Amino acid sequence: MRADRLVAALLLMQNRGRVTAAELATELEVSVATARRDLEALSAAGIPVYPQPGRHGGWQLVGGARTDLSGLTAGEAQALFLLAGPAAAGSDELKAALRKLTRALPETYRTEARAAADATITDPARWGEHTRDRPAAVTTLQSAVVRRRRVRFRYKDVRREVDPWGLIDKDGLWYLIAGTAKGQRTFRLDRVADLEVTTETFERPDDFTLDAAWDTVVGLIEQRRSSTWATLLIPERFLWVLRDHFGRHCEPGDRLDDGRVRVRVGAPTPRDIARTLSGWGSAVEVLEPSAVREELARIGAELTTLYAAS
Repeated sequence: MRADRLVAALLLMQNRGRVTAAELATELEVSVATARRDLEALSAAGIPVYPQPGRHGGWQLVGGARTDLSGLTAGEAQALFLLAGPAAAGSDELKAALRKLTRALPETYRTEARAAADATITDPARWGEHTRDRPAAVTTLQSAVVRRRRVRFRYKDVRREVDPWGLIDKDGLWYLIAGTAKGQRTFRLDRVADLEVTTETFERPDDFTLDAAWDTVVGLIEQRRSSTWATLLIPERFLWVLRDHFGRHCEPGDRLDDGRVRVRVGAPTPRDIARTLSGWGSAVEVLEPSAVREELARIGAELTTLYAAS
């Protein structure tokens, strides 16, 4: 599109200071005649772009005129590049977008923006784990969300027709929040099959925000995941490991004189808590409830029976 070329030409002159029609034609992959017409169009539109004759001539913004086409503040530019820089590693389109945005920034912002883009690397896999593959449906659904197109798919062997409202990447697990005939629903993308984007459009509710919707989903899931709570004692130096296992369902309490800490941990069932704690042996002492203590005793008896002979 010509509008894209005109913006690109303006950004190129901002970056280089002066450019010839031939150089612009090479950059934009157009003919020299087309590049010259684009430059003349900029000048006719009132932008201070003028040709400079002579051996070292070319077109330039007179008087060092500049335009910040991004409208970003310095802090906003750094925040954007810190976030988008690591993600650009796997996307040629995002890399190209960041390059264009860099050229649109004022000179005083560019150095820090480039540094921000290179400041962080994201490795989504934990130690000893493989990176989860991004579901093939993500790109298709992202387009459907933006274009407001209804979709059909098979989910747990049931055909569904939904209005895709937004996508969430939860530590490599992707979820779709969608509108259905029965209201808002959440779907795991790794369970979606036979995805089809229809030509039917929809309107998202005016009061819907993806952040608020996901907060509600997380609250309900976390409530189910922590229906059982246990109180235990653990040496304080191991508290960080327990936090890693239970996440937000680990609540440290008082510190005892013997160096142990009183902690509350939550999980769906007493057996889930016992399975997580059984590997600690006597390093962890469960005070309550009795159901978790009984599960630990059962696991210990099973292990004793299995390995006592050897």
